[in-house]
Amino acid sequence: MASHRRPKQPSRARVTVLTTAAAAAVVLSANAANAAPSEKLSKDEVKAKVDKLYEEAEQATEKLDGAKDKQQKLQKEISTIQDNVARGQEELNKLRDSLGSLATAQYRSGGIDPSVQLFLSSNPDDYLDKASTLDQLSSQQVEALKKIQDKQRELAQERAEASDKLKDLSATRTELAKQKSAVQGKLADAQKLLNTLTAKEKAALDAEQAQAASRASSRVDLGNTGSASSRAASAFAAAQSVIGSPYVYGASGPSSFDCSGLTSWAYAQAGVTIPRTSEAQANAGTRIYSESDLKVGDLVIFYGDYHHVGLYAGNGQVLHAPHTGAVVRYESISDMTFEFGVRI
Repeated sequence: MASHRRPKQPSRARVTVLTTAAAAAVVLSANAANAAPSEKLSKDEVKAKVDKLYEEAEQATEKLDGAKDKQQKLQKEISTIQDNVARGQEELNKLRDSLGSLATAQYRSGGIDPSVQLFLSSNPDDYLDKASTLDQLSSQQVEALKKIQDKQRELAQERAEASDKLKDLSATRTELAKQKSAVQGKLADAQKLLNTLTAKEKAALDAEQAQAASRASSRVDLGNTGSASSRAASAFAAAQSVIGSPYVYGASGPSSFDCSGLTSWAYAQAGVTIPRTSEAQANAGTRIYSESDLKVGDLVIFYGDYHHVGLYAGNGQVLHAPHTGAVVRYESISDMTFEFGVRI
């Protein structure tokens, strides 16, 4: 007699494994069919991408510098407010002590005036409203109470201001960490690209960089363009003294610089304080929109978002700190997108 036993069904777990394996095989085969063979970038392509990353890193660097500058200012402002609050509290304590002495004197002479007693147990603001109907205050008491009231309001306002600035400081520190991470990320990406080059390609790229750096020599023809002022001439001379110094993001001298770090440091050597970031420096003086009107030592602002700045050197040249991997050097103003000059 034939067996009518039903064939054994595969277990659910086995079906799941087989289905997953089949799906993976389809995906892998599809990827293999569609994937284009990876192509190694040429030296020039790597350089172009690295230069772009360096420019983006510099944009982030200027934002980082701005956050650092804001943090320092906020810390100073908060410290000043806290000092004022501490002094104000001392003054308030003295005023309260003087009123307490007045109450003591009244007590010894036959009891505390009801108006003073009311003040000592309530808020001075409420007190003045209530006591005004009692008509029991002496001129001395009125003066003391008003001083205390004014001082309390002043302290409340300063404490509120300090609280707001502390919140702003916290947000600034968050932005600082964000921009620092952005800079480091761009530089890490650039290094990864550079690591894809062969030893020969790296040597060739280094030679090109060395050739560009050689433009930092005094042999560059700067023509005979004059300076707009003695302070501009002094700032330019200071910048010339650090030609060849490396670009380091966030650095403002004396041995390494980023772009706005160089210009702010140079003017500081001339006894002139200008803002720390290129964006702020763009508004630090009189704008010069024609390249032909630029004088030696004028600030030169580049790109639409003002993220790069240098010093005009004469004869169409700018002295600046270009980007990571480069040094303070001369460069043609036409190599970058000129926006305007700023005369300090």
